[in-house]
Amino acid sequence: MIEVKNLYKRFGDLEVLKNINCRIASQEVVVVIGPSGSGKSTFLRCINLLEEPTSGDVLIEGVNLMDPKTNINRMRQEVGMVFQQFNLFPNKTALQNITMAPMKVRGLNEKQAREEADKLLDKVGLNDKAHAYPQQLSGGQQQRVAIARALAMRPKVMLFDECTSALDPEMVGDVLAVMKDLAKEGMTMIVVTHEMGFAREVGDRAIFMDEGMIVEEGTPEQIFKNAQHDRTKLFLSKVL
Repeated sequence: MIEVKNLYKRFGDLEVLKNINCRIASQEVVVVIGPSGSGKSTFLRCINLLEEPTSGDVLIEGVNLMDPKTNINRMRQEVGMVFQQFNLFPNKTALQNITMAPMKVRGLNEKQAREEADKLLDKVGLNDKAHAYPQQLSGGQQQRVAIARALAMRPKVMLFDECTSALDPEMVGDVLAVMKDLAKEGMTMIVVTHEMGFAREVGDRAIFMDEGMIVEEGTPEQIFKNAQHDRTKLFLSKVL
């Protein structure tokens, strides 16, 4: 589904990603862990070209996003993204936040978009909040609306960038439950997370990053119980 080859990203003199190579299969859930500043979020943002790689290739279903002939906007429709800060439109209701892109980009009429949004609000447990504005919702509820909004575009891949780190601890569970359901349904997911319990339970594969590099990867069982690299062991000893 996704192939990343020899990916580098620089911001001025700072090299944030150094020769990242990985493949993500269809329906695979890959969790990306590591200390703050290790390049995890930049890696995620390079996958849908929110950040343009300095060099290297990103392929989605064989289409190279770095090829000038590639229609990036069309490819982005295949990749849903959920951010740390919910990025909802504050002057739109939950329902309007979810229906806008399918109507404008996918060409759904209002009735079709509304029916789909109702199903998605039900899926994330918020069918009673359709007409609420973001400021009337808790952080956890806003994040679940953000997930529903991303799903409304029917993406083939979902990227989650530390999407629970801005939430109160008691709200984290509701958001993770929605993500677990998506994983069970076979959604291809790349999840940058500090939630180690979630990473162990839901991930098919875990990638540990540090200083812009993939230091180690394997099944969550291998990484959490039998890490090979000293840097991975040190990180896990502090967070588990």
